[in-house]
Amino acid sequence: MLKVLSEMGHGDEIVISDAHFPAHTMNSRVLRADGVGAAQLLEGIIPLLELDSYATPVVMMAAVEGDALDPSVEEKYRRALGYEGTIERMERFAFYERAKEAYAVIVSSETAKYGNIILKKGVTPAC
Repeated sequence: MLKVLSEMGHGDEIVISDAHFPAHTMNSRVLRADGVGAAQLLEGIIPLLELDSYATPVVMMAAVEGDALDPSVEEKYRRALGYEGTIERMERFAFYERAKEAYAVIVSSETAKYGNIILKKGVTPAC
């Protein structure tokens, strides 16, 4: 995972998927984090990945028509990221298309419905 994060450049995106996401169908670079929830992964990744400041850096899947989102999922992810900015919501199949273009997908053991999130990498600040 460290290798993948360091290979990513500005504007590259990484998907942290739930356990139900068709990761291998969507992307050829798939990492597994079995036994680790998405929020825990986000908490570990965010110190290593500067979020993009030129575009909305956080994207989540929107609920399918007639379905409802559990607001605690977004709240949990925001806390893990320490992020209070805008989160773009994307229709399911549009999210899948975007995941195909992502640098990688990390499959978590998250079982929350609509527990998928995309992070867009920004410019790493100078030390």
